Amino acid sequence: MPDFLSIRCVAAAAIGLCLAGAASAQSLYVNPDSSTVEAVDRLEGEARRDALLLSRFPSATWFTAGTPEEVEREVARLVDAAHAAGQVPVLVAYNIPLRDCALYSAGGAEGADEYVAWIRGFAAGIGGREAIVALEPDAIGVVPWHRTLMGEPEACRPDIAEPDEAAAERFSSLGAAVGILADLPRTRVYLDGTGSSWLAPGETVDRLARANIAQADGFFLNVSNFESDARVTHYARWVSDCLALVTAGAIGPRECPSQYDPADFADVATWGATDAAYDALFAAAGLARDPASQKRAIVDSSRNGTGSWSPPEGKYSDAEVWCNPPDRGLGRRPTLDSGDPYVDAFLWIKIPGESDGECYRGTAGPMDPERGVEAPRAGGWFAAQARELIRYAEPPLTAD
Repeated sequence: MPDFLSIRCVAAAAIGLCLAGAASAQSLYVNPDSSTVEAVDRLEGEARRDALLLSRFPSATWFTAGTPEEVEREVARLVDAAHAAGQVPVLVAYNIPLRDCALYSAGGAEGADEYVAWIRGFAAGIGGREAIVALEPDAIGVVPWHRTLMGEPEACRPDIAEPDEAAAERFSSLGAAVGILADLPRTRVYLDGTGSSWLAPGETVDRLARANIAQADGFFLNVSNFESDARVTHYARWVSDCLALVTAGAIGPRECPSQYDPADFADVATWGATDAAYDALFAAAGLARDPASQKRAIVDSSRNGTGSWSPPEGKYSDAEVWCNPPDRGLGRRPTLDSGDPYVDAFLWIKIPGESDGECYRGTAGPMDPERGVEAPRAGGWFAAQARELIRYAEPPLTAD
């Protein structure tokens, strides 16, 4: 019987497209019951063909709710199928209390005890089989009632959380989750490391340390974002190097060079200055880099082929550059062979074609003023965006 990937390749060829690099993705699990496959059944015409094409690729499966028993069954079903196919599944655990600071993707467990019980069910579903887990996107970047290394209060301050306890509870919950998943013999677990357009490496490292990065395999970057490989791979190296230097006691997190200093964030050509600053810090400490033993990254390349969006200057009070930006493309195909010593894999963690939410860009809505349409809610299928991702893919989709 032909495998699922071969069936999809035949289907893609029938509509005149095949995907460069597909062979390198075969070791990652292609879920025949993915949310993209579900979208295929609801669509017609070009939108249906686009969803069918995207469904050929291995992408992450998100687990966002349910009781411990329910999530155990759902995870076990996925991991069993991947194991039978001889492939590696990518799972996202996305149920942390106060998820997304109660905004576009609000939800999550009711409290720390409920969350840890849910994670135990999630881990039981994996058992001794191979899996990659991205643990709680945005959980490091959006921490309720958190203060930066400089003591400045951050924007996430939900009324339903205790200001004096919420941040510590977030890090404690993540740390417990890492410990539970790290006990699984063939599971690789990665914590949220934000991305190259977000936190400075020192901020990220401080939070990763509080969330038990010591027991994790590494950190993931660029989830649901659009920063180019050129930016994200620089950032992966800096976070890894910063963590190594801080762990060795050579510097404190505030001393870690960043994409903002000495580099100029807006000009990636200057980012070599930050590379050189890390070189100097390792030399001054008498330490040598060792990417093989340092924490490494997985990079979400699902929508970063053309990099991030630069909105028209002065057009919007809040351009929401992260929210369904126009004319973005698929990025590097999912692979466990990154070719970068600081990157374990390029994966499609955010599902390409699924909306980021209802983007108003500082207006009253409900229309997205950049697109002239009312965008689907977060996670809903956005056919226009799926078409753009295929059209502007880099590397491109090629004729068979």
